Amino acid sequence: MDKMFIMLCCGAGMSSGFLANQARKAAKKRKLDTTIEARSHTDVSGYLSSISILMLGPHYGGELSKWKSLCDPYNVPVVVIPQDIYAQLNGDALIQLALDTLGK
Repeated sequence: MDKMFIMLCCGAGMSSGFLANQARKAAKKRKLDTTIEARSHTDVSGYLSSISILMLGPHYGGELSKWKSLCDPYNVPVVVIPQDIYAQLNGDALIQLALDTLGK
């Protein structure tokens, strides 16, 4: 499997940062070659050419079409992180969602 670069996006990158930490631990347990970063919504555009998937915080669900429009030219899928995964900081479920979305 190729290296995955998973980008989590929220307002300031703070709350998603906690989830990113849990996802890194889960990816390590699964022996996956991944980079997982949490960024503010204002920083994401600088990464579009290098990320594998963009995962939005649940509070950005209403902006999904906007983000898809930005990511489509780079063939980067965009998903909204389900509230239960986000609230529970469930890194393993986040990794599984990314793998399922990417068809891996």
